[in-house]
Amino acid sequence: MLGRTASSLFWMSRYHERAQNVTRLMEVAYRGAIMSHSGQEDGTHWTFALANSGTIEGYQQKYEDLNSRNVPTYLVFSRDNPASVRNSLELARNNARAVRTSITAELWEAINTTWIEFIDVNPQTITPEKLPDFLAWVNQRAHLFRGALLNTVLRDDGYFFSQMGNFVERADNTARVLNTQYWALLPDSDIVDDGSSERYQWSAILRALSGRRSYRFAYPNARLKAFNIAEFLILRKEMPRSLAHCYNWIADTAEDLSQFYGSLEPSLELATEVSAMLAEKQMREIYQEGLHEFLADFIGKNNEFARQLSEDYNFA
Repeated sequence: MLGRTASSLFWMSRYHERAQNVTRLMEVAYRGAIMSHSGQEDGTHWTFALANSGTIEGYQQKYEDLNSRNVPTYLVFSRDNPASVRNSLELARNNARAVRTSITAELWEAINTTWIEFIDVNPQTITPEKLPDFLAWVNQRAHLFRGALLNTVLRDDGYFFSQMGNFVERADNTARVLNTQYWALLPDSDIVDDGSSERYQWSAILRALSGRRSYRFAYPNARLKAFNIAEFLILRKEMPRSLAHCYNWIADTAEDLSQFYGSLEPSLELATEVSAMLAEKQMREIYQEGLHEFLADFIGKNNEFARQLSEDYNFA
C-alpha cells in the first residue's frame, strides 16, 4: 500500500474519533451546566470541556466569557479551532475522499452524508435547548461510521491502518482527560463527603469517557472511588476506552500488520511493548510512580508510536 493511502486511512479514523470525543465532552459540560451542584462555580463545566479538549487557550483568545453560546460554537462549529467537531469531520471526509476507491460504499456514505448534513446546519439555530439533540445526532453518526468500518471493510492493510488511527486517538483522549483531572484521582481524594467537588469530577470523567454505567457493572458493590476509576480507565481491558483496551487492540492489529507484510517494523514492536507494560502494571504501582508522571509518559509513548508508524510506512 502506498504511504499516502495508509496515511489517509489512519487519519480518516483518527479525525472521526476526535469529533466524537469532543462531542462527548460537550455533552458532559452541558449536563453539568444545567444541573446545580454544590461547590461548582459558573464556568466550571465549560472549562472542563475546553481544558480536556486542549482548546482553552485558543478559546480565551477569541472570547472573554464562558457561556452556553460561545463554548458550543467554538468546540462544535468554529473554523478557527483545529479540534472543533466541524474541522475534524471535514478532515475525516477529505482523507476518505483521497482513498475513495480503497473504502467501501457504505463507509464512504456514512462519512460523506455526515459531512453534508453537518454543514447544512446553521449554528445560530442550535440554541442551548436544541444542543443535546444535535450532539446526540453527531454521536449517532460516529457510531454509524464505526459500524460501517467494522462490518464492511476487508481485513487487509487498509483496515489495519484505520484501526491504528482510531485507537491511537482514543488512547490519547483518555490519557489527556485523566491527566487534566489527575488531582481528582489521587488516593487521598477517596476520603471526601458525598457532596464534594471531587465526586462531581469523578462522574464527569466517567461520562466523558462513556464509562458511567459500565463502571457500575465492573464494580457492582463499590461506590465511586478515585482508585477504582483510575484502575478502570487505565488497566481494565474490558473497558472500551481504557488505555489497556486501546493498546490491546493496537498490539493485535500490529501483529496482523506484521504478518500481512511479513516484517516487524519498530513501531509494531513499540505497540507490543506498551501493551505488555499496561498488562503487567498494578494500580498501586502507578500511584507510587506518580499518576501524573505515568500519564504524561504514556502520552509521550503514544505520540512516539504514531510518529514511528508514519516513518515506518512512509506516511505523506
